[in-house]
Amino acid sequence: MLAIAQIISLLIGLYSFCVIAWLVLTMLLSFNVVNRQQRAVMTSMYYLNRLCGPALRVIRRKMPYTGQIDLSPIVLLLLLSFAQDVIITISLGQ
Repeated sequence: MLAIAQIISLLIGLYSFCVIAWLVLTMLLSFNVVNRQQRAVMTSMYYLNRLCGPALRVIRRKMPYTGQIDLSPIVLLLLLSFAQDVIITISLGQ
């Protein structure tokens, strides 16, 4: 049981890293720090959108409208951190 919990915790950590990478790349694109014409940038953004987009869309539908500020990545990171803590607590308790 502990090994499965560790694998799930690792996957949640990797997904959290993907959300942070999506957030940083989105900010860099919006402030024109990186060029949209670069193939590596757009390929990275495509795959990060494919990974993070579905979860962020669900959170955006549930959250109230906040204007230009998108709080959904922060909410997603908090939920992932909470899930990771719960999994670790449950696995250590048994």
